Amino acid sequence: MSTKRYGGCRCASRGAITTRVQLDVADLESHRSALTGYCYRMLGSSADAEDAAQETIVRAWRSLDRFEGRASVRTWLHRIATNICLDSLADGSRKWRPMEEGPAGSIASHLETRERTHWLEPIPDSRAIPSDANPFEATALKQSIRLAFVAALQHLPPKQRAALILTEVLGWSAAEVAESLETSVASINSALQRARATLVNRNVQITSDALSDEESSLLDRYVDAFHSYDVDTLVSLLREDATMSMPPFTLWLRGETSIRDWLTGPGSGCRGSMLVPVDACGTRAFAQYRRGETPGTYQAWGVILLELAGGRIAGWNTFLDTATLFPLFGLPLTRT
Repeated sequence: MSTKRYGGCRCASRGAITTRVQLDVADLESHRSALTGYCYRMLGSSADAEDAAQETIVRAWRSLDRFEGRASVRTWLHRIATNICLDSLADGSRKWRPMEEGPAGSIASHLETRERTHWLEPIPDSRAIPSDANPFEATALKQSIRLAFVAALQHLPPKQRAALILTEVLGWSAAEVAESLETSVASINSALQRARATLVNRNVQITSDALSDEESSLLDRYVDAFHSYDVDTLVSLLREDATMSMPPFTLWLRGETSIRDWLTGPGSGCRGSMLVPVDACGTRAFAQYRRGETPGTYQAWGVILLELAGGRIAGWNTFLDTATLFPLFGLPLTRT
């Protein structure tokens, strides 16, 4: 009898047993992107979310004989994922943005870095949004992985975070969340009230708004200006109080003058870069390749995620951990 290995488990694969195992495996795998998206909202890290989703599927596979069908497979898997995420967050750690680390700097500031695990990261839409979601569901799910929203979630205690995501994003009832978190409905409702108040205080909410024509035009103008490295035009697209950050560097900048100084100073090495459009955190983003040492080649430099407000760029974020991020987008580190 031949065997099939999945997640470290060996399963018989002949006759009727084969059919059941294959159906079970396919069913678990069909939830991977939804689980990854959920874990990303919980953990704020694309790489950690991938690991947590994989661990969820492995645990589920090993526990199939204990799944009695009293809940849907989707609910069961999200309960497992919740426990994995809560265990990961038990030490009180959370993901940060440079703007939360200290005051704005300047081009004269000393450059310091933190480990990848310290920072909030972007995630490819394709990793976090189920491909079979209908257009309305997909739009809502994309809004809930926006960088600002996920950053705000990191300020919630882990169980509040889980309760808010499960109810506001995934549509669970308070009773379902209470059962999953092994607490009372009253406790969940109280947690939700506090969580919503925190998001309101941080001026963050989930909306169903897709990218507008005006915003799409703004991004097109940004790409054209970046490719020609037209600093005047780039700065003209910014809000007066716009921020620029470059994790893993702790340095961040605020305002048109500081950002212009960076673009014409330390950032001028980006002249001649190539931008490749990608979908990340529910919006259009860009993989940046800088010119390589060999003529005609380009090297991965960062993932640019712009935050828009009032018809201007409010946040210019370039995530420089190419070794982690580019493979998630299916992008090479070198191209011609």
